[in-house]
Amino acid sequence: MDEATRLLEGRVRDAVRSHGLDPVREAAEFRALVDAALADYVHEASLGVVPDLPDAADSARRVTDAVAGLGPLQPLLDDSSIEEVWINEPAQVFVARRGIPELTTIVLTESQVRDLVERMLRPSGRRLDLSAPFVDATLPGGERLHVVIPDVTRRHLAVNIRKYVARARHLEDLVAAGSLPSRVAAFLDAAVVAGLNVVVSGSTQAGKTTFLGALTGSIPANQRLITCEEVFELQPALRDHVALQCRQANLEGTGEITLRRLVKEALRMRPDRLVIGEVREAESLDLLLALNAGICGAATVHANSARDAVAKLCVLPLLAGENVTTSFVTPMVAGALDLVVHLDLDRAGRRSVREILGVTGRSENGIVETASLFVRPEGGQPGDLVRGHGFPPGVERFERAGFDVAELLGSPGQTGEVA
Repeated sequence: MDEATRLLEGRVRDAVRSHGLDPVREAAEFRALVDAALADYVHEASLGVVPDLPDAADSARRVTDAVAGLGPLQPLLDDSSIEEVWINEPAQVFVARRGIPELTTIVLTESQVRDLVERMLRPSGRRLDLSAPFVDATLPGGERLHVVIPDVTRRHLAVNIRKYVARARHLEDLVAAGSLPSRVAAFLDAAVVAGLNVVVSGSTQAGKTTFLGALTGSIPANQRLITCEEVFELQPALRDHVALQCRQANLEGTGEITLRRLVKEALRMRPDRLVIGEVREAESLDLLLALNAGICGAATVHANSARDAVAKLCVLPLLAGENVTTSFVTPMVAGALDLVVHLDLDRAGRRSVREILGVTGRSENGIVETASLFVRPEGGQPGDLVRGHGFPPGVERFERAGFDVAELLGSPGQTGEVA
């Protein structure tokens, strides 16, 4: 930053302090303050009192980024082509575009990284210290922040900022993006309306949260939705929606609210629909119990395939305690789940649906029976799906909602596009 821009930044910071402004929450007032400070500076520069600004507009942007944004990282967050930003060490700032990582030319200092982390955590009220070396938080712009401090890391803070470049509010948004054929979207829309329980699986960065958010766009407007997440990410468009997020323990080591606790509390809030951002541990048991109690729900899970996702959900509930056995969990998974949608991220960074399984409701010898509804053909491109030979459960639920399942699915071997 040149000397003239630094002088302008100092004036803006002094004005922010004197006015008692919050640059993030009072963005309009802050912009007016920057414009006024810039006008005064340009006038003084014309009189030779202060150095000229090389580019007044660029200097104002850089000052705004430094005071109200994340300084050198702000242009990365403003770049719509960037999906994620991470810092391995001050001289290594990486970004991902369409799933492909690249090293940027940004070089920070250790103090700059610490200051940026403190600034990012301040609005969330979450802390990071030796007793809590990991933290998850949501930035004001909706980005998800994850930070790890030494000595969990070898030497430097490790920072990840995950952005949400394309927010899909409905399945049609995914069709427009080429991630989902229109016939398959119509089927999934009907499945959600009919009240089928859906699990979205895939690898990291495959777009599970985005797809889950799109599914919530099919929930009827007169139903009540409760979402449970580690940090707020989902943004359903429903009017009757309550979002819950976890809370870390306080300095005394108490007050922690786990995802499992959130699921239990959500059941006391009269939900028509229950959505869990991601199941990883024992909260999977509470989700299955809720689904078996008649509440419609959805969640995401990390898995390599749709069948692996079903198998994983047969294992995760065992973490809830020694008294939870496979013979209890497996039939419950078979009876609770209806559909598994598996997502894929290819080497070019394209996200799409790879397969959709129906869970028939039957299990034998500890294995949940599934049926292939849609699958990507051998050699198919992202977004290509053909009708499998399986049939989904809950046909009567489709019929009550006014849908013809056979017409929605099409004939075996038929492509996912509407003819």
